[in-house]
Amino acid sequence: MQPFTTHTGRVVPLDRANVDTDQIIPKQFLKRIERTGFGEFLFYDWRYSADGQLNPSFVLNEPRYRGASILVAGKNFGCGSSREHAPWALAEYGFRVIIAPSYADIFANNCFKNGMLPITLPEDRVNELMQRSQREGYELTVDLERQVIEDSDGLSVPFVVGEFQRYCLLQGLDDIGLTLRHEDAINAYEASRPTWRLA
Repeated sequence: MQPFTTHTGRVVPLDRANVDTDQIIPKQFLKRIERTGFGEFLFYDWRYSADGQLNPSFVLNEPRYRGASILVAGKNFGCGSSREHAPWALAEYGFRVIIAPSYADIFANNCFKNGMLPITLPEDRVNELMQRSQREGYELTVDLERQVIEDSDGLSVPFVVGEFQRYCLLQGLDDIGLTLRHEDAINAYEASRPTWRLA
């Protein structure tokens, strides 16, 4: 997993509350057995019209937000089913950071485990960032080491992330990476076990 220390990126506002995982990645696209290939279907029912063309009224399709990597969203983001495909789709689309007043717990944990940073801020701060993101080319810098969000106009917003999640992101460790830190001990234990043979 790619370590996360600081990230600077364009901001896109998704001013909707209770965005569930079926809107993030609809169920009909969950048939793949790989972690890849989900980004093109992100927010499919909102990004595309019934004829399969891009919906120009959806915020992600606006030219000024092309290439955005920081998503500012409403409260209870990622609610609904616990599908891990939701953060996979967001990450493959290009998002590294999500900022919202609150998240569904399982969704937030899945983000951390997949190298994406979900930041929780008070609703008034989130609304302020949504307003600022209306400007052409608006960017934020997210510094996980210092736990602060900044822009070029002097904005500085502190945030708090759990120490364990922060450590894992800074080190680029998912669950497998955490386990492999003890690879020598695991190998030693396996070598000490008796070998069983079928008669």
